[in-house]
Amino acid sequence: MPRIDPLPLSETPENVQNAYTAHTSQYNARITNMKATLGRSLVAFEVYMDWYKLYEQIKTFIGNRPAYLFAYTVSVGSNCPLCTTFFRKIIIDNGEVPEDLKFSENEQLLMDFGSAIATNQGRIPDELFSKIARLYNPQQVVELVAFAGQMIATNIFNNVLETDIDEYLSSYGK
Repeated sequence: MPRIDPLPLSETPENVQNAYTAHTSQYNARITNMKATLGRSLVAFEVYMDWYKLYEQIKTFIGNRPAYLFAYTVSVGSNCPLCTTFFRKIIIDNGEVPEDLKFSENEQLLMDFGSAIATNQGRIPDELFSKIARLYNPQQVVELVAFAGQMIATNIFNNVLETDIDEYLSSYGK
């Protein structure tokens, strides 16, 4: 049971409904339990939905699969059931088994980086950071770290408020 219920559409102010419409149109996304909860504050909704901009940006230099796997790894490291299930769906829908993922050497490095960010509260061993810094330029490292931070913020939001896992995700859980 969530600590704060998602805002029912019938109670959603027009400005938030407009933000929902813009979001769903731009990203072909749905309004999930998390987003409807964020809808209680237009500012919070807008800030959290900027996650999509960084997600699209990191895909340009690491690729689609590494991007969703990186987000999955951060979510697992943050122990967020909702976000982990969301990315499990993407992994499964792309024909893979989350418990049997295979990574290239660079993908493994990226997964180690994402996991370390989440599990070590951002304290990354110098050796791991040096490897990432050799693989990506400074702008890309900043974007990866910022994306991981936004992913962790999303994980925290859902964990603190105990946001219910959406019905469409229920068959994708562990």
